[in-house]
Amino acid sequence: MTDVLARRVQASPDATALLGTGGREWTYHDLDERVEQVAGQLAALGVAGEHLGCLLETRPATVVLVHAAARLGCVLVPLNTRLTPAELDSHVERAELAALVCGADTADTAVELSVDVPIASVDDAEHADVTALDSVSPAEFAPASREADEPAVMLATSGTTGEPKLVVLTAGNLRSSAVASAFRLGITPDDRWFDPLAVYHMGGLAPIVRSALYGTTVVVPGEFDVETTLDALERFDCTGISLVPTMLRRLLDAGSLADSLRFVLLGGAPASEELIERCEDRGVPVHPTYGMTETASQVATARPQEAFTHAGTVGRPLFGTDLSVLDGDGKPVDTGETGELVVSGPTVFAGYYNDPDATARAFSDRGFHTGDVGHRDAGGRLWVTGRRDEMISTGGELVAPGEIARMLRSHPAIDDAGVVGLPDSDWGERVGALVVGDMADAEAVRNYCRERLAGFKLPRTIAFADELPRTASGTVKRAAVREHLLDASD
Repeated sequence: MTDVLARRVQASPDATALLGTGGREWTYHDLDERVEQVAGQLAALGVAGEHLGCLLETRPATVVLVHAAARLGCVLVPLNTRLTPAELDSHVERAELAALVCGADTADTAVELSVDVPIASVDDAEHADVTALDSVSPAEFAPASREADEPAVMLATSGTTGEPKLVVLTAGNLRSSAVASAFRLGITPDDRWFDPLAVYHMGGLAPIVRSALYGTTVVVPGEFDVETTLDALERFDCTGISLVPTMLRRLLDAGSLADSLRFVLLGGAPASEELIERCEDRGVPVHPTYGMTETASQVATARPQEAFTHAGTVGRPLFGTDLSVLDGDGKPVDTGETGELVVSGPTVFAGYYNDPDATARAFSDRGFHTGDVGHRDAGGRLWVTGRRDEMISTGGELVAPGEIARMLRSHPAIDDAGVVGLPDSDWGERVGALVVGDMADAEAVRNYCRERLAGFKLPRTIAFADELPRTASGTVKRAAVREHLLDASD
């Protein structure tokens, strides 16, 4: 299976492939030429067929890199640009990167990594250890051919321990996801998909791959900004957009979304009934969705009318996706009863990279165990009601409580810490920490965290106690910790 862009440029070379919010436009022919050049430059650096890291925001150069990696047969490894170098080190080491591609805005982070990996930049290089790609003479290379079951992308996720795991997605996973999504959302030749999400999430990577497969246009803004987004949606007649609930809420607070929108794909965190009601009142074609990295994005997606008449549902599973709701013994529960969500089908990932034990734990003969809980109603609609592993979902990012607690305990004045998610009207959840020790200054705790954690992981609510509430066996009573923190925030 040749890379998608190579097939697309043969079918519709003059169709618009890419729009930057600055107004620049690339046809598929233009994009293909640039991808060929960058692929040659990467080949000259010796990365063909290897694992290639990407530390870039979603911008035109990122779109080029996604397709150049496919052309070279590289496994692309998009990395979280919001993480500190210390947090990224373990991701980079586990991914066994042959090279890392950054930009001017991420070069400082790249050069501070303790893992020794060659670094190239899509912009001018301001560091001696960084090579500007455009300074490299392209080498000749043979375009790669990739079978459907071969790895195409690896995306980092976190388990309950906070240790990074790399989700291996195949070419077949990406294509099956694109096909199933098109069946649910519909597709037209004039579609323009606005993509403000980061490519280290499937929600940001998927529109780039899907648009090339469909022959439609992807619009990339760089960093998300409310006014820029509202203007671009109108100016470019965008027909679709991918958002997390916080983004959508901010857009609705600031103005009206473009009349050209045909779908607003909403995922990354649970959407409140209040947000769905606002969409109905204002005629926003919202499609609440449930998905994850391990399923190459969408598992289930509700169309607007279904979302409005059954607020809270994420709709029915996509075409080709089998969803089971199982009890603790692995048996299907009755309609309306809560159980763990287990998924199988062509979008489900191949496994965690170099982690057969984690892969084995994640699968049974029924499929991939998501760790999420929910139920299906009599109409087959899915309702996701919680998480088995207590991960905190804040603004579309997942935070492992254990990682935050361990970091807090590394402070010499902190003896113990309990970390939980707290309800938050803007972010879905926020991180809360109950701290034990010779420390009673919340801002000092936050400052300590800022040096060691990405911003979305910072505890927003901090309280202090003489000891953590525990069961007789020593397990932290998470509900009691949450209650203490909510009382403190009140």
